[in-house]
Amino acid sequence: MSKIISKSFLLLLFAVAICCVLYPAVLLAVGQVFFPFQANGSIVNGPDGKPVGSLLIAQPFTKDEYFQPRPSAASYDGSASSSSALAASNYALRDRVARTLGPIVKYADGPKGGQLVAPDIETWFQHDVYQGAPHILAQWASMHTADATAWVNTDSLHIGYVADWAKAHTDVVAQFVKSNPSIPQPAPSDLAVTFFQTFSNENPGKFLSPMPDTGADGKAVTVIKPVSTGGDIQSIFFDMWRLDHPNDSLQNIPGDMVTTSGSGLDPDITMQNAVYQLDRVSSKWAADLKRSPVEIRKEVENILEKNSFAPLDGLAGEMMVNVLQVNLDLRNQYGTPQ
Repeated sequence: MSKIISKSFLLLLFAVAICCVLYPAVLLAVGQVFFPFQANGSIVNGPDGKPVGSLLIAQPFTKDEYFQPRPSAASYDGSASSSSALAASNYALRDRVARTLGPIVKYADGPKGGQLVAPDIETWFQHDVYQGAPHILAQWASMHTADATAWVNTDSLHIGYVADWAKAHTDVVAQFVKSNPSIPQPAPSDLAVTFFQTFSNENPGKFLSPMPDTGADGKAVTVIKPVSTGGDIQSIFFDMWRLDHPNDSLQNIPGDMVTTSGSGLDPDITMQNAVYQLDRVSSKWAADLKRSPVEIRKEVENILEKNSFAPLDGLAGEMMVNVLQVNLDLRNQYGTPQ
């Protein structure tokens, strides 16, 4: 019996030494000697020599001078990789895609062919009529109560704004409590729909967005203000604008501009996606540098071409570019955006 136990113990030690020590050590040595860049996470450095990210994990870029990655259901968090798992019939998917389309989609033909629809969304919103009825914002809040509530809960500034509104509209809050006796002390999120309905009546053609301001101490602060233009209006109300303008012909958008990947961290975009963003990126750099838009566009096209690749060395799939690598090349060539 003792002989069997001793042999089993020696076998266990041998297996542990092979699988947990020798094998990982060999892989580590091979990786560090022959593939050090990949083995250490494909980390790349910025112009100052400091790491700026991994070529394997997407990260958000918000400045117009840079190409933007695919949307991420994981908020580009490497520790929370996931897909949205939303079915095609899910309104949340339609709403997210519509919000992405609003600021970027263009007319396909006609006198405005190639122009963004965003300015027309703002003009339509300012007229404050949807499907022949007034008060677009009130209709939106009534139809999409979850979105209205989410807007309030998204930011502490939003919560504070609605709380201040409630203090100034005690009669409206009292009527809400009377109609909802189960909520005797409504929180700002409970009042979301009522708030937007009242705000829409008092501020036709206006929405609320964070804006820079100066505080009492002279320091820069961000406050919520009524606005009639801006990205929030373009994105949130694009779907309603589209339903009001069903016959307008719009350009097709590359699918990976509005759909998330299975991981939510896909670092690459298709060349069609990059080309669709090319006008925005090149025109912004041209404005920053006060150079010819034609020259800048050609240079950015060369950067895209230099960084393009296809899976399996071009044997399968379509041409792609790595967003971080392309943006780094833009930074190296043109410097820091204004």
